[in-house]
Amino acid sequence: MSSDHDWFPGAAELDFIESMSRPLHPVLRDLEVAAEPGGIPILSRQSGRVLTALVSGRRRVVEVGTAIGYSTLWMALGQPADGTIVTIDPDASRTAIARAHWRRAGIADERIVIVEAKALDAFGRDEPALAGPFDMAFIDALKHEYEAYLEALLPRLAPGAIVVADNVLWGGRVSGARPSRPGDGTDALRAFNARVLGDARFHGTILPVGDGLLVVSYRP
Repeated sequence: MSSDHDWFPGAAELDFIESMSRPLHPVLRDLEVAAEPGGIPILSRQSGRVLTALVSGRRRVVEVGTAIGYSTLWMALGQPADGTIVTIDPDASRTAIARAHWRRAGIADERIVIVEAKALDAFGRDEPALAGPFDMAFIDALKHEYEAYLEALLPRLAPGAIVVADNVLWGGRVSGARPSRPGDGTDALRAFNARVLGDARFHGTILPVGDGLLVVSYRP
């Protein structure tokens, strides 16, 4: 077997890909800077570019985990002009930062609805904004709740919807390339990956970009 099969993109390749990509929107860059001081977790640029490609033509999107709105903006910039996003996060201080940056990027307030609550609480009380049907869902919140988010989302997804989840490789811990610790989310993410990729209603894979991006289409 050729040794080429053992090759994996490194920093040089990622730099090359970035050099070939369109210039980063200045507000996305500002959000990257804003995330640094407090160590606020945001997805990688590479994963953001994948989200932008996937969301094209997807008019109704639901996001579990807003933080400061970095991934939300990647999606809003890639959506059709009449597209909407419902995003869920209980931290009002962070969503306020998000809203301010979205406005600076020219995204109208009515395009993004913020549900300020814990996601499972919001789903459990049948929050009207979360009624669906949604044609794309993005999950990036508490890792041990990923499976529960998915179960709550299923009746709210349109046939052919795309489901995307970030951090599914968890810094190499999910594959076993790096050691994990009890309760660090690794076991939950392994179970989530197995649940989705083993379900005949989902068709897709895990992309080795960023911290691992699960991308599947839903065909009930």
